[in-house]
Amino acid sequence: MGLVTGACFAKLGNSVICVDIDEKKIDMINRGLSPLYEEGLDELLFTYRDNIEATTDYEYALRNSDVTFICVGTPSKSDGSIELSFVRAAAEEIGKQLKEKEEWHLVVVKSTVLPGTTRDVVLPIVEKHSEKRVGSDFGLAMNPEFLREGVAVKDFLEPDRIVIGCYDERSRDMLTELYHHFSCCPIVETSPSAAEMIKYASNAFLATKISFINEIGNMCKRIGVDTYEVAEGMGLDERIGRAFLDSGIGWGGSCFPKDLHALIAWAQELGEKSRILERVVEVNDLQPLKIIELLKKHVPVLTGRVIGVLGLAFKPGTDDVRGSRALPIAKQLLKEGAIVKAYDPEAMENFKELYPQIEYCSSAEDALDSDAVLILTRWDAFRKLDYKGKVVIDGRRLEEAKNAKIYEGVCW
Repeated sequence: MGLVTGACFAKLGNSVICVDIDEKKIDMINRGLSPLYEEGLDELLFTYRDNIEATTDYEYALRNSDVTFICVGTPSKSDGSIELSFVRAAAEEIGKQLKEKEEWHLVVVKSTVLPGTTRDVVLPIVEKHSEKRVGSDFGLAMNPEFLREGVAVKDFLEPDRIVIGCYDERSRDMLTELYHHFSCCPIVETSPSAAEMIKYASNAFLATKISFINEIGNMCKRIGVDTYEVAEGMGLDERIGRAFLDSGIGWGGSCFPKDLHALIAWAQELGEKSRILERVVEVNDLQPLKIIELLKKHVPVLTGRVIGVLGLAFKPGTDDVRGSRALPIAKQLLKEGAIVKAYDPEAMENFKELYPQIEYCSSAEDALDSDAVLILTRWDAFRKLDYKGKVVIDGRRLEEAKNAKIYEGVCW
């Protein structure tokens, strides 16, 4: 998120300084290379490399900029709540550098944090270490990101909306000016806490739509109804919409799982019930195992059988395996004694760190040479394969796989 934000701001004519502690990433960015796979990011970093520099030096970055975005991670703790140590550390470093800076500076929280974090955590830390006051000496705002991995560059440059929650008029004016290129989308001006909640509520609602259609899809599967036809009919109602009604093996990634668990944990702290959110997570946790149930209809005993897996990333267009539905599926296959052969265009190295015992194929065709094949990520490359004569259990609605000898979809 931080690198995409910086690269896109550079494309819009700004000078950008990226700060990180990883020297390898710093070196790659300064050479115009992306340290991660994200469609379009390499091209941006190379094309606008004269506008982008990376450093580990907070002092240099703060002294030579007008606005600082906090884009650090907020990982989950064991109880589902979010870990704020990176946010605290960033706020402290920013505060220390602002203490020595005479010019007014805007601090913007872009990391996904629960309502009240900017006000109750970031603000006092920056004030303490800078010995300055928000509003008069520096600005503070919350500007959540709504970037989908795989299409993050497109999402930044073509947003549905921009949300800014500011403490003062000067912060609002500066942040609005920074986004002046986006005149075709609404800019929502609100409080920092409301901005924080908009991000969480948005992700929770999208996850709810997916879990809902998967639960409907499980019913449809029982009676031979195609859930995608149901979704098409539902989606024509403008109150519902078609987006996020693709049934399958569930949602994953770095955001939805973390954000849902954080909201549930936060609700418990507030003394509120989160019945819907808890059910959304429960449905999603169980959904990947539906593909194992279907597989065992055709390969009843998995011990010693070779199972091909197409797709390891949680979605196409990224190498991210965090929250991937392939993780619980691989775990169950191995538990039942299957020999797993897997292929993914981008995510095999990341998956190998978690499951080194899996055989990683050099091509998708190699993974097809199995007793049965599971489609877990909807990569375009998988559309070009010849599935004739194969047993295919599809978790992602790949139409081209329907010419298999045996084809079954999870919810259709």
